[in-house]
Amino acid sequence: MTLFINACVRPESRTVILAREVLKYLDDTVEELKLEEESILPFDHERLQLKNELLMKGDTNHPLFRYARQFAAAETIVIAAPYWDLSFPALLKNYIESICVVGLTFAYDEEEKPYGMCNAKKLIYVTTAGGPIVSEYYGFGYIREVGRLFFQIPSIECFFAEGLDLKDANVDEIMDKAIEEIRTALG
Repeated sequence: MTLFINACVRPESRTVILAREVLKYLDDTVEELKLEEESILPFDHERLQLKNELLMKGDTNHPLFRYARQFAAAETIVIAAPYWDLSFPALLKNYIESICVVGLTFAYDEEEKPYGMCNAKKLIYVTTAGGPIVSEYYGFGYIREVGRLFFQIPSIECFFAEGLDLKDANVDEIMDKAIEEIRTALG
């Protein structure tokens, strides 16, 4: 199963257009999770305390962990997130907090190093930006490191289109170039 994590809020999102292009090349059932339609709250003191109590009891079947269970079961992960304010929407950060569950998506070995417990062999991050993407480390870089360090997903890649809202931007040309990069890499 491919889990498509859609962190886009605009109905005609250019990021979603690119992500749907990626999904065409994956021979798998796709389960889409539209973060905008979910109620994924950030962890405040009360929710963090509940999470810790449930984990101490070994209760990973609680609804609080449904996103982590879904993420851990997926064989491929596709994340679509626009490049906002040098990063990605807060919806995605809240989601990441909800899937980082010790004993479900990752654990620690005897040397206290994290190791992944997820099935995913591939994570594909898709983003678009109205201006230039000044550094991969703010958006994709964070996702790459979480995927690599916590979940140990062996293949992590990014497809993007940038400069889409600049004054003289040829949007069709920029999007076509990104689509061609996807076709070349995945086709």
